[in-house]
Amino acid sequence: MTEQKNEIQEFTIDQILEEQDIQDIVFNLMADPNLAPINYFNDFTEESIDLSEMSNGENDETGMFCSRNGQLMALSTHALHHHLEIDPQQATEILVSRAVRKMICFGAVPEAVSSVLYHINIANPNGQFIAAGAKKGLENACKKFNINLAERKIRFDYFSAHGPVYPTIIISIMATIPDKDKLVTHSFKKKGNNIFMIGKSYDDINSSEYLEFYHEISESSLPACDIDLEVKLHGVMKKLIQSGLLSSASPVGKGGLFFSLLRAGMPSGFGFDITTDAEFRTDAFLFGEAMGRIIVGVDLKKVDEFVDLMSSLKVPFFALGHVTKGEIRIDDDSFGFIDKMTTSS
Repeated sequence: MTEQKNEIQEFTIDQILEEQDIQDIVFNLMADPNLAPINYFNDFTEESIDLSEMSNGENDETGMFCSRNGQLMALSTHALHHHLEIDPQQATEILVSRAVRKMICFGAVPEAVSSVLYHINIANPNGQFIAAGAKKGLENACKKFNINLAERKIRFDYFSAHGPVYPTIIISIMATIPDKDKLVTHSFKKKGNNIFMIGKSYDDINSSEYLEFYHEISESSLPACDIDLEVKLHGVMKKLIQSGLLSSASPVGKGGLFFSLLRAGMPSGFGFDITTDAEFRTDAFLFGEAMGRIIVGVDLKKVDEFVDLMSSLKVPFFALGHVTKGEIRIDDDSFGFIDKMTTSS
């Protein structure tokens, strides 16, 4: 099988001006179909889930269900087409990392992953390269995260009449939820709660919605990813959830930190007042999609205990700000109110 990566023109963040109108970026990205408000509620832990009913087997909310033996479980599907033809191993590791981190945030324990490669011609050397790399990525990520990989690691789907379709890897991840009383949802719970970001920030906007939709640059490397740091981060989240220190938790995903905060605020109508980290570019800090970051909400009464535990675990974390009644503020600038954050506002 071919083992040579295809090359693309290298993009660097220095090609983008650092001083930009953040409000203009936000309201333009609101028109991005992948970030539009209608997608904010496509999450398996919507606020509408009644956890008290999860054990009776009568609730079948999307992605979360109770098995016949009473075990609360979660199922999620994720896809990625970025750079499969260039670095299929790293792209697959990133995809699995995203899926696992999402489960970990809610107190679920990832158990198994299955996958399918879509629009891959296995008879073609390039298809063989993608398949070989994706297989390595799946095996490595599952080993790192200690989860099972389906015996038939990858299934293939190819039909030449589809036309110019990007090769895509799709994974399904199954998780168990050992204690429904410790399940943590993504939405902000109370005005005044502190907001922290756990994980490491980067001056990285590679393959982000911000770079591709706002700046119309589609050729860039994969976002920064340290799979060993991801493993450590997952251990930290398990301890925080077991300690009952979190009121909310969500991974930094599509749209970066800003849109992850927006998704956390919209179900309950809460806003946020945050300060960016001066060590990093504002656009990268807010809209970059580098891996290994989680937003958590902490009740004021538990902040000291949270900070003490985090300091002992020696994992990077950053005090972002606090939950507001509805206003969105960044570095003392007001962006209006969360119930007005639509493309028509």
